[in-house]
Amino acid sequence: MDKQRRNTKKYSFRQPDLKELRSLTSYVLDPLEFKLRHGKILSILATQVDEGLMSVLVQFYDPLYRCFTFPDLQLLPKLEDGLERVPSSQEIADLLCIDESIIGAHITTKGGIQGLPSDFLIDQATMFGKAMSEDAFGAIFVLLIYGLVLFPNIDKFVDVNAIRIFSTFNLVPTLLGDTYFSLHMRNAKGGGTIVCCLPLLYK
Repeated sequence: MDKQRRNTKKYSFRQPDLKELRSLTSYVLDPLEFKLRHGKILSILATQVDEGLMSVLVQFYDPLYRCFTFPDLQLLPKLEDGLERVPSSQEIADLLCIDESIIGAHITTKGGIQGLPSDFLIDQATMFGKAMSEDAFGAIFVLLIYGLVLFPNIDKFVDVNAIRIFSTFNLVPTLLGDTYFSLHMRNAKGGGTIVCCLPLLYK
């Protein structure tokens, strides 16, 4: 019996420039304590995406049912959309240990999405790192990893969706849901560059 041939799509995988983020690791005074607080998120900065594995994975994505379809199973998202509201500037300020007036002055809109410029956040992280303010530095540094590595959307910009995910402190289900959304949108457009959720598969 002839097997149905699967049509394959060509995707490219753009990796973010991690040079500035890697330089911030010098301000992590106690790597063990940082790991206890934030998990193994620092390891993301030292890994490389396996483009071959990612290319294979996306070929199994079914845009009609929004799931990965394999011969013996379907992998479905575990994410309830719309439950997390957008945090206010005061809530963002509290998360990052930054004065609300400073956050309010730097919140901007790019591509129709609110967020914070990464240059501003890097400057703040550097300032707190030099001052050895571990709580503030750690929060800003982790948010930068969320916004620029795990959930990149616009270059040099940490959008409100990444901030919202960061505020929940529950990365895994949202990462899975964002992967489905990203693949669905790019599949619907006939392929393209996948820029979010790249760290799912590593060498």
